Amino acid sequence: MAYFYFDFRDINKQNRRDLLSSLVTQLSDQSHRHCDILNGLYLKHESDAHKPSEDELIRCLKDMVTFPDQQPVYLIIDALDECPDTSGLPSPREQVLDLLKALVELPSPSLRLCVTSRPEIDIRRALEPLTSLQVSLHEQSGQKRDIIEYVTSVVQSDLKMRRWRDEDKNLVIKTLSERADGM
Repeated sequence: MAYFYFDFRDINKQNRRDLLSSLVTQLSDQSHRHCDILNGLYLKHESDAHKPSEDELIRCLKDMVTFPDQQPVYLIIDALDECPDTSGLPSPREQVLDLLKALVELPSPSLRLCVTSRPEIDIRRALEPLTSLQVSLHEQSGQKRDIIEYVTSVVQSDLKMRRWRDEDKNLVIKTLSERADGM
């Protein structure tokens, strides 16, 4: 299993190269065969000062997940919506979405992908045709109830907020719960 969390606050967790580097490193730590693949890539670049290209990292990841007769390989990609969708062709997010499409299309019965994201239009358009199972937590009543309960508990337990007027506390709870957008 390998895991990557896109984070809009961390410049090193916002693009395809960061994702690839993280995934191949994690997988190589868990398997001798995966380690040999990454070591081969490292040896190829040992004599020069250049890092492997993204295409080489993609090939490395594909080689790792397409071994015949291997245990399932789980790749978990969290918060894809935090990968920038900036101008430029293609954007960092589009590059990641292209990579995900390429991974889904691999002839690898052992590969399992789990991608989490807020339901942004470009992400939905790219991923919906690729999915065999989709779970949406957005707009779920249980999720909204959990947010209301959490905000209420913070407002009721905070020493400074306890002194607020009830109508102010209720306004904070209502406003934060309605505008949480699943977060």
